[in-house]
Amino acid sequence: MQNSKVVFWSIVVALGGFLFGFDTAVISGAEKSIQRLWDLNVFEHGFTISIALMGTVVGALFGGIPSDQLGRRKTLLGIAVLYLISSVGSALSPDWPLFLIFRFLGGLGVGASSVTAPLYISEISPARSRGRMVALFQFNVVFGILIAYLSNYLLDGSGEFAWRWMLGVQALPSLAFLVLLLKVPESPRWLILKQGKVDEAREILRIIEPATVENSVAAILTAQALDTDASESLFSAKHRRPVLLAIIFAIFNQVSGINAIIYYTPRIFEMAGLGVGSALLSTAGLGVVNFAFTLLAMNFIDRFGRRTLMLIGSVGIVVTLALVAQAFYEMQFSGYTVPALLLVYIAFFAFSQGAVIWVFISEIFPNSVRAQGQALGSFTHWLMAAVIAFTFPYFAEQLGGGHTFLFFCAMMVLQLLFVWKYMPETKGTSLEQIEKTLVVH
Repeated sequence: MQNSKVVFWSIVVALGGFLFGFDTAVISGAEKSIQRLWDLNVFEHGFTISIALMGTVVGALFGGIPSDQLGRRKTLLGIAVLYLISSVGSALSPDWPLFLIFRFLGGLGVGASSVTAPLYISEISPARSRGRMVALFQFNVVFGILIAYLSNYLLDGSGEFAWRWMLGVQALPSLAFLVLLLKVPESPRWLILKQGKVDEAREILRIIEPATVENSVAAILTAQALDTDASESLFSAKHRRPVLLAIIFAIFNQVSGINAIIYYTPRIFEMAGLGVGSALLSTAGLGVVNFAFTLLAMNFIDRFGRRTLMLIGSVGIVVTLALVAQAFYEMQFSGYTVPALLLVYIAFFAFSQGAVIWVFISEIFPNSVRAQGQALGSFTHWLMAAVIAFTFPYFAEQLGGGHTFLFFCAMMVLQLLFVWKYMPETKGTSLEQIEKTLVVH
């Protein structure tokens, strides 16, 4: 079947998501050892954990530039190199400053990957299955998180250099990503819009969906013609709606507390009364639930739509965060109350925000500014992630778990209202048709 090639291309590019997830979560098992090794104070420790996120912010902010100028494929190859250098360098770092540099480089790769990978997959996927295909990226993100958690748990007892092994094993999938990318073609939409290579793009589109190739080429060229006499700036008036949707969606994704929980899961579980070993094992359980419900969401996102998943998930997240806050206020830590609630929280998050964010942002911008729009959404997402990760240890210590989780809960109430009132549905619609709906020409 010819579409098997499209699936292969999408899986390979989505490996960038695997490395994204692994890099994001792996530090949770190493952070305490690193703090002790270099005798870091609270500020230095927070800076060390968030330095990769700072790199991610920069990578996301500028990731659209090489995607537009060099192409999606060459940008992905560069990202693979960054992942490889970061994993080896972080594992072998002899001192704290050098460790920060290599973690920052890994963050650059994560940020650029969150721009380019969903962008590429959205541009090669048929409209009827685009949600599921782009969600492969998020599926690989949570698979990477799961493998990082399991890897950390297995390596935890391997001596004083355990944290170096935790960070260093990422070199193997990084190398595989780099090699497999050599078998992936360029995005046909980029070839037409940025290079004028219509015939080359047509051949790739013929592999993707032979029956609609001419219609697809015509639609891309028509959309390009509509943009020729208008401003190409992302922030022009005609792009106001997709810009606002991307920014608001990305902010809500992070003020849910998801990255604070992923980065500091063992610490949160220890705050709730679990021992170190139980905390690490429960962390792996969190990764399993995240993985399972992302897989479930992939099977529903094109059937029920992005908006329906967000409505269901938002309600579930509000309820679970409220219960976690109550547990901390009342100090109800008997058994596994907080871990169990956070498992349910992760299930609702994975089924909604986790699966939808990269799909939705990759769809809502017109062809001419899609890379810039994806970069804006990703930049906003990771800027908020860096802020949350940097400040969480301070606020958890100063305000306590109750106030901290109540804040996340209140933000999710606002998200529920936003989805209900303002979020459009994009399932089953071509990228060019979505452009007609959301952009004022």
